[in-house]
Amino acid sequence: MGGPVDGTKLILSRKAFLIETLREDSDFVLQHCHSLNILSNNEYNNIKDINNRSKQVRDILDYVIHKGNKSALEFLRLLRRQDMQDTFPKLEVLQDLSINKRKAPKSIETTAKRKTELENNVLSEQPCMTNSRMVTEKEMMKVARCIGNSWREVGIMALEMSTTTLQQIEEDNKLHTERVFAMLRRWSMRERDGATAFCLYNLLTQEENGVDPRKINFLLENN
Repeated sequence: MGGPVDGTKLILSRKAFLIETLREDSDFVLQHCHSLNILSNNEYNNIKDINNRSKQVRDILDYVIHKGNKSALEFLRLLRRQDMQDTFPKLEVLQDLSINKRKAPKSIETTAKRKTELENNVLSEQPCMTNSRMVTEKEMMKVARCIGNSWREVGIMALEMSTTTLQQIEEDNKLHTERVFAMLRRWSMRERDGATAFCLYNLLTQEENGVDPRKINFLLENN
């Protein structure tokens, strides 16, 4: 009981149940897995082109299991979120699983790698604790002020906007902040229930996107 939890085994043992439950709205699950980086862009694109919802869920589970225990635990924490529980009431059975237990570091004198892992663990649990809430327009405007001239790259890399969409936004809005805000608002309308404050924070603060996490950490606060 005191050892590390094997998320892959938990998912495998409940695979049929999860497929039957999540297929009711497989796209909802897919969008959340993508926004939380549980699935890569390529994996997301492969799954979204599948017409059968049961097969979509099956492939999501297979990808997660293949990636190992860390991804499996992140996926299980996603399923325990309130918005997931509301969408799929049968997932209530997962609340009894002890999937958030972690071994404490033996000493503070651990390597830089261990420190990074611990910081990532804190972030990975944030959506379960505070951030199933939707991002607000006020917050998107504040975020827009933090994104510089590389906003088009952010739109393409982080928010998966097409160049055509970005060109249209640029033509329709004269001021820089208005353009970025329009891009973020377009993203939130596309993602619908998946446009949470945490998801936006998670997307924008990936290393390749160059947005300083300290400037937008208000997205992790409770409102």
